[in-house]
Amino acid sequence: MTQTPEQIARQKIDSLLVAAGWVIQDMRELNRNASLGVAVREFQLPAGPCDYLLFVDGKAAGVVEAKKQGVTLSAVCEQSEKYMAALPEHLAKWDLLLRFDYESTGDETFFRDTGDPRPRSRRVFAFHAPETLLEWLKQPDTLRSRLQSMPSLIETGLRDCQIEAVRQLERSLAEDKPRSLIQMATGAGKTFTACTFSHRLIKYGGAKRILFLVDRNNLGDQTLKEFQNFHPPGTANRFTDTYIVQHLHGNQIDRDAKVVITTIQRLYSMLRGQELDESEEEVSGFETWANDEGELLPVSYNPAIPVESFDFIITDECHRSIYGLWRQVLEYFDAHIIGLTATPSNHTLGFFNQNLVSEYPYERSVADGVNVGYEIFRIRTRVTERGGVVDGAEFEVPVRDRRTRAVRYKKLDENLEYTGRELDRSVTAPNQIRAVIQCFRDRLFTELFPDRTGEWVPKTLIFAKDDNHAEEIVHIVREVFGEGNKFCKKITYRNTGDDPKTLIKAFRVDPFPRIAVTVDMIATGTDIKPVECLIFMRDVKSEGYFEQMKGRGVRSIDDADLHVVTPDAKTKTRFILVDAVGVTEGKKNVSQPLERRRTLAFDKLIEQIAQGRRDEDAISSLAGRLAALDRKIDRDDGQRIVETSGGMSLRDMANALLDAIDPDAIARLAGEAASDEEFARAQNGQIEAACRLFDDPKLRQLLKDIKQKSDIVIDEFTTDEVLGAGYDLKAAGSKIESFRKFIEEHKNELLALQILYNQPYGRQRLTYAAIRELTRKLTDPPWYLDVASVWQAFKRLDASKVRGAPVDQQLTEIISLVRYALGMDELLEPFGAKVEQRFNLWVGRQKRAGKEFSELQMQWLRAIAQFIGANAEITKEDFMTIPVFADKGGLITARQLFEPGMQELMDELQTALVG
Repeated sequence: MTQTPEQIARQKIDSLLVAAGWVIQDMRELNRNASLGVAVREFQLPAGPCDYLLFVDGKAAGVVEAKKQGVTLSAVCEQSEKYMAALPEHLAKWDLLLRFDYESTGDETFFRDTGDPRPRSRRVFAFHAPETLLEWLKQPDTLRSRLQSMPSLIETGLRDCQIEAVRQLERSLAEDKPRSLIQMATGAGKTFTACTFSHRLIKYGGAKRILFLVDRNNLGDQTLKEFQNFHPPGTANRFTDTYIVQHLHGNQIDRDAKVVITTIQRLYSMLRGQELDESEEEVSGFETWANDEGELLPVSYNPAIPVESFDFIITDECHRSIYGLWRQVLEYFDAHIIGLTATPSNHTLGFFNQNLVSEYPYERSVADGVNVGYEIFRIRTRVTERGGVVDGAEFEVPVRDRRTRAVRYKKLDENLEYTGRELDRSVTAPNQIRAVIQCFRDRLFTELFPDRTGEWVPKTLIFAKDDNHAEEIVHIVREVFGEGNKFCKKITYRNTGDDPKTLIKAFRVDPFPRIAVTVDMIATGTDIKPVECLIFMRDVKSEGYFEQMKGRGVRSIDDADLHVVTPDAKTKTRFILVDAVGVTEGKKNVSQPLERRRTLAFDKLIEQIAQGRRDEDAISSLAGRLAALDRKIDRDDGQRIVETSGGMSLRDMANALLDAIDPDAIARLAGEAASDEEFARAQNGQIEAACRLFDDPKLRQLLKDIKQKSDIVIDEFTTDEVLGAGYDLKAAGSKIESFRKFIEEHKNELLALQILYNQPYGRQRLTYAAIRELTRKLTDPPWYLDVASVWQAFKRLDASKVRGAPVDQQLTEIISLVRYALGMDELLEPFGAKVEQRFNLWVGRQKRAGKEFSELQMQWLRAIAQFIGANAEITKEDFMTIPVFADKGGLITARQLFEPGMQELMDELQTALVG
């Protein structure tokens, strides 16, 4: 008999309940103590028979209201409430009212806990286990209740941006918002912030367990170390001394673990009940976007990992593609989702319901000194811009097998003309790589880092297109710099010698290697603070991915730590982005959509056709793959296919498949007057005939082998030359324009600008407070400007008028910057240099006026001038508190030296030095 929609829904609900550990009974079989969790169908209550009454440990605790597929459930909870509110007096129950209610169609399920402060139905993947409901029933309050009464945050050791992130997150959780997004610039301490709020959620919120999802396994190692080193404020022990933190390498979650760190790939395989190849954990979400053609099968309920396994899920670098491929893994768990990202996209914001709880952009982090700014140095070469030609028709040319890297020589059918886009994919041009690296070497200590000794190449990270490209770059870098193997290393997943993790550590803390070449392994997330130079030898279309790659250079580092790795470096004030492919000029795509249809890999698709798959999408897809392959293979492989197939080329096969699903072609075959049945019969016959060819396992294997094989032609003949190399002046000009706009908009508002403009109502001396106000306003949104970067921009546009660099963290440098921008000074130089010049002039004027100073007085005056140069003013308190004065007798000695008239002298000196 045909089942009704209601019966189908009941079957699905029964299956979900049984999978979660419930025993299902009819009323006539009632035994509420038959198991810890018993679900009784059609239980009679005063309001009528409920679809399922849930008994936990022998007492009624909740109801399930079942509806047929397609019914919207938002209003069904009102029906559930009627059953929950009226219970027979004789019924064994946990409370006067039932605590839990579910509404389900079998395909969609909603759950509500009436013990919550503001009970609200939420979508759940499956039913909770009876053990979980029993645990909740015994607790004095619920998780959501506890989230509304979190104690005040201890701010010791936290940056302002971290304090804001924790506070705003806890406010969002207290409002029971299911998803919260935290945006923090790379290097601002996202993982440390996560450790902070994880500790609070466990200790004060009573969280059972937290899941920490990372993009790649090596980032999991990094996260584990952060938790191991984390010492919660106000506690005697480190986090891992109190709580178990598990980094999953197998498929078993430690029942006692409070934090579980894993890749989303491993978690997916665990839910599917499958083993995971560890190499799959070393591929980032961005790589999955670009290369993975595999189909992602849906997740079903796994009793070993119930939906309530985690109370919170932290997704690190959540702007990545996991919401396209892996969203179902996140939505499997009944948990709040907390996203951490440096580069949120519109799709990320969409996934998190636009709930961006805190923002800390890169520009602000630079202004705060958390990160450093950067400059773009563009290298253009002829081959990169215009491509080249391989004379393969007349001469034998080297050809490398992409998989084995074996080189053989052969003549091509014709000369191979390639574009810059095809470079290093189907053609590699060693001379082009050499031209870029030579240009980098030649400009390194003349333009990029002119203040260095030239003995130590700054730590440099090169981004390659793929592993073969990276291999070529490594050998050429060693050759161009005349160095040995330890100087430059490849750090990719295909390293067969050194362990990639060991190489990353060495690149981070040891003097060697100086240069690392990677594809994706350390393109995102990996913390390598000493990096001062990034070279892009690959283009990137994803805006989010580009920002992440760029973030490998932004991190600030203590001078001492930098000096250990790069002995002739003093301070990391910026990094250089060397653009050899136009990555900073091309238009970037936003991140991939949340939902994206995936296609089968070629070998799986052709095997499914052989096994009998005949749907139109599969046939059309195979035809397209064969046609694309036909454009890539050479004559020899084409001939092998024709011989194995019995005379059909790839183009013939593709056309036969397309004809078999072309309605017009079938209509011509069946005849215009054919009935629907005759048309279907003719089409099925054509499809079977077109697909029969792929029954032959030899042909299938040959096609798969040729599809995997891809030769790389080596162009040894085309010489390359640098067409241009220099800093990005457009960016510098934009920054200066923004600075001048800031001055113009605030000239009537800020006292320091009023004084510098010499306006009538500003006729008073500059003070430290006024300069500090000006500097803070400059770094505030929407400007996000800092003295060092604006200074550097002026230098890029006209180096002849800029002398020296501003003293780090010295606020008075902004005076020089403003006066130069306004045209008051012809040269831009450190404020201390100007003060020294003005001091010498002032002393000369004093002498001409007949006033002589003793040697001791001159020592004090020079110290006073230096202090004014750094602080714009000097007060009586400074004489008593600043060591350079206090150690020499302070205000008492100063008065002995300069009284009478000391105050007038100080005023005169300050006016002369600062204006």
